[in-house]
Amino acid sequence: MQEKLGDYSVTLRGRQYKPLMVGGMGVNISNSRLVLAVEKLGGIAHLSDALLMDVCDRELGTHYSQTKTRRLKQYINSPDKSEDSFDLKDLEEATKLYITHVMRQKTGRGLVLLNCMEKLTMNAASETLRVRLNAALDAGIDGITMGAGLHLSSLRLMKDNPRFREALLGIIVSSVRALKVFIQRAAQVERMPDYVVVEGPLAGGHLGFGDDWAEYRLEDIVRDVRKFLDDNGLQQIPVFAAGGVFTGGDAVRMIREAGASGVQVATRFTIAQECGLPDEVKQRYISSQPEDVEVNHFSTTGYPMRMLKYSPAIESDVKPNCETYGYLLSKGQCSYIKEWFARKQARESGAPMPEHAKCCLCTHMRNYKVWTCGATVSRLKETTVKLPDGSWYLPTAEQIYNDYMTSTGDHIEAARPQS
Repeated sequence: MQEKLGDYSVTLRGRQYKPLMVGGMGVNISNSRLVLAVEKLGGIAHLSDALLMDVCDRELGTHYSQTKTRRLKQYINSPDKSEDSFDLKDLEEATKLYITHVMRQKTGRGLVLLNCMEKLTMNAASETLRVRLNAALDAGIDGITMGAGLHLSSLRLMKDNPRFREALLGIIVSSVRALKVFIQRAAQVERMPDYVVVEGPLAGGHLGFGDDWAEYRLEDIVRDVRKFLDDNGLQQIPVFAAGGVFTGGDAVRMIREAGASGVQVATRFTIAQECGLPDEVKQRYISSQPEDVEVNHFSTTGYPMRMLKYSPAIESDVKPNCETYGYLLSKGQCSYIKEWFARKQARESGAPMPEHAKCCLCTHMRNYKVWTCGATVSRLKETTVKLPDGSWYLPTAEQIYNDYMTSTGDHIEAARPQS
């Protein structure tokens, strides 16, 4: 009899869970509805802390982004955004308010984690990261997964928090080399990670690889990470494989053949009824073909990014919206600001137009116009059925979760409307 993912479990802090994590998709794609639906099933799911002040505004009716815009409006037409700072009290308050709101709705069956991205530099990288991490701990988050960067200072920034040794702390890496450096820093504060997520080259959104991403295989990296941990007396740390794990059978193979303890998934949950993506975008995801997926350099972070090539953001020339958002500013700049003001000057002077090579990631991610996806997105049509009106049925998070748990081999049970 073929094994199912539901036959396995993973132990975190002495408690067993099903070995399936739902990744933290920003901005507000992994929204509270999706995360709580997975947690209710006893699963593990991530909120994302991308643009969390704006997320708080949308979900709870606060006005943090509006207040920031009013405070900084004099800089809207300036290419120098050095003065575009976040009010750290507002950042702390919004983070606590939103996470507390979600945690109060928990059933206690599963885990709610926060995906904290180091690349959200917010024009004051260390100061804002300190607030984000500690406010999340103070708000009672079950754990924090540190991603989009090496997080060499993150443990130190949290070490005086009363929940530093109580909450789960994990790190996302794409290589053993990155993990080694993080473990060295962890040893300095005597706080090893509770789990490691290995994100491979087929993942959605930003990739932890260069343009040579296709030369790597998730299974190989997982094996290397598992061996490194075992060789260094860290056998107890679970490893979750992420990127391209599309079926329950894929997950079982990662556990049996690569030595993973579990998997992290995301792409299949983008079309869940509870997911934050607009329904019309979910339909575009399901209808996509393999040739619609590209890895490009439109991101201002410097990382390659996997998305659907007809993402509206790619053609957009929207004005930088740093006064309202500005989550990727560093020393008053990001590459899109430089490009946009150079193009503006060229239009006004009649000079040759510079290349349109970047997008305003904050604005477009906030408006669901950067359609990031895993390499397997075109397979979503295998997971559902067409309705009489020609649209695709959008499955519930429970249907997707249960298919991962109960399917065998490469089988997928297409979700159908529930009677």
